[in-house]
This record gives sequence, structure tokens and C-alpha cells, in this order.
Amino acid sequence: MPNWYYDKKDLRNTPSSRDGVDYETERRYRKEGARFIMEAGASMSLGHNTVATGVVYFHRFYMFHSFRTFPRFVTASCCLFLAGKVEETPKKCKDIIKTARALLADDKFQSFGDDPKEEVMTLERILLQTIKFDLQVEHPYSFLVKYAKCLKGDPAKLQKMVQMAWNFVNDSLSTTVSIQWEPEIIAVALIYLASKLSKFTVVDWVGKQPEHLKWWDMFVQDVTMEILEEICHQVLDLYQPAQAGSAPSDSPPQLPPSKASPPMKRANISPITNKNSPNIAVKTPLPPLPPTEIEANPIPKHITTENPHYPYPPYPMHPGPPLPPQSHGPPPPYGAMPPTMPPQPPQTWPHYQHAHANKYYPPGPPPGRNPYYPSQ
Repeated sequence: MPNWYYDKKDLRNTPSSRDGVDYETERRYRKEGARFIMEAGASMSLGHNTVATGVVYFHRFYMFHSFRTFPRFVTASCCLFLAGKVEETPKKCKDIIKTARALLADDKFQSFGDDPKEEVMTLERILLQTIKFDLQVEHPYSFLVKYAKCLKGDPAKLQKMVQMAWNFVNDSLSTTVSIQWEPEIIAVALIYLASKLSKFTVVDWVGKQPEHLKWWDMFVQDVTMEILEEICHQVLDLYQPAQAGSAPSDSPPQLPPSKASPPMKRANISPITNKNSPNIAVKTPLPPLPPTEIEANPIPKHITTENPHYPYPPYPMHPGPPLPPQSHGPPPPYGAMPPTMPPQPPQTWPHYQHAHANKYYPPGPPPGRNPYYPSQ
């Protein structure tokens, strides 16, 4: 199986950086793509596992390809489309494109080209080859719940701390921690961060042994405090306000469209305006999106752990024939089958009444063996 965890030097030597995209711009592109997947997943009532799987595909894809070659929003739509099938919450490609059209501005939606469905479907084959068909992804959610059940303390404070850690896991998808550390380490680090911010100190837990110096020693061995603090700092950086003179909060439209589509299917994009563009039907301007939870509050709003499944269409079941009444016992060899009909009295040999009955058909049983064939 391929190794999907990278060092800091690998994250600064990506195909995008070799293609002229600076490190901060690439971080912003990753953040925009991950948030788009989360917003689209929430709009389509997809569960957290499906959204998280799509984001992990997104981060892995751009460790092999450049943002200049493949537009981030097309790739994000393709990752969500594939994650829905992997996590058994499938959505149609046209529904994902419709959601993307509602969430994105016109200039950004132009990167989908003349045929958005063909663009996403073609990119799906490239995505599968890029991630080497390694589709199963583990997330920190299950480890977070498992570890939290072992902690002891005030139930109200513990519930608040676990909810805060769950929100931190959601926000960590906007960073690259999912391709730097295992989900067990991420779960431990974000529980540690939530315990610090909620002022809930873990002093006792189920299965505590004398050799356990910290509560996470029972779950993850040899994890250093430097690793935990590095993960916490990457998540906390999301809540820092943008500094003056820094990178713009809104990225420009990406040019040209994705190379996933054939040349005859690519759109002729003009960077000036899109009002008179013949490629996309002009719609009424969409209202600006409200500020995200990360930018609005240091602690995100309440997010439940429910995982709504995809509402499959109610296909009618064809009723089968009614089962016959089971009056007899179990079938052989567990029991003898009852006779199908009552026993009949023995039948006597019929006598044919005709003129030569006594000569050719003597009364009594039928004759024995033919004398021309002596017994052996």
C-alpha cells in the first residue's frame, strides 16, 4: 500500500510549487477546496465521513498534480463524487454540479468548461489513478469517540470538551494534517487542545496503568509533545484574522480549465467579465456567502455526530407468492417426511373378460420367466 504521509519538506516541494505557485497561495487553494467540499456536502446532506474522505482525496491529489493544471473546484467536486460512492452515500454527478453552480460565482464556475459533467467524469479516472485506487480512508472521528469514552470526570465538562474536539477535527480538514499524521495522533492532539481550551484536565481514565504518564500513552505510544503542539498550532492558525497586506481572501478564477477535458471541450474564458459569455447561461447574481464558522467564532457552533445516509429512492418491492402452511416437521435429515398420500390397499391382478380369456390370459398372477431364456 502506498504511504500517504508527508514531511514538511515534501509539502514545500509539491508540483504546484515547482509550477510557480508559492506556499501561501497553495495553502489558500487547499483551504478553499476543502471548504467547498464541506459546504457542498452539507448542502446535499452528506455525512461527515463522506466529506472527510473527499477532502483527503483532494489533499492527496495535489501531492502529484499542480493547481495550475487542475482547477481546485473541479477537483473538489470530483473528490466528493468519488467519496460518495466509496462511503455508500452516492450522489449523481449532475446534482453535485448543480450544487457547485449554486455555491460558486460565475467566474469560478467557468473552470468547469463547456461540459461540466464530462469534465468531472473524466477527472474521476485521473483521480483514481493518482490515488492508486486506495479508496479506504480512516478518520479521527472514530478514534475521538473511542478515546473519549475512556476518560473520567464531570460528564458536563467532558461532553463540552468532546464536542469542541469534534469541531476541531472538522476544521482540521482545511489543513494538511490529514496527510502528515495518522488519525489516531490527530484525535489525541485535538482532544488535548480541547482540554486546554475548555480547562478540563484529564487526571483519570479507564485502564490506567502505572507506566502511563499521560492518558494518551494507553492509545498512542511514543508520541511527543512537539507533534501534538504542531498539530494544535496548524488548527489554531485557521482562527487567526487575516493580516493587512497578506494574500487576498478571495482567489481569482483559475485559468485555463482543467486538462481533464479534451481540447474541443474546453471553454474559451475571458478574464475580464462573464456577463456576455456564451459558455454559461447568465443567472441572477448570487448573494454573498455568510462568513464561515472558522472566521466568525474561535469555537465553532454545535455540530452533531449524526451521519445522515443517502435517501435511496423507495423502489417498490415485488411481493412473492404466499408461502404454504408449514404443517409438517423439519425436513430430512432432521425428521422424516410425512407420506404424501394415505396407504392404499393391495391391488389384485386384473382379469380381462373376452372370448379367449381362459386360453390366452389365464386367471391368477402373470406367468413367470420365458422358458426360452433359462435361469442363470
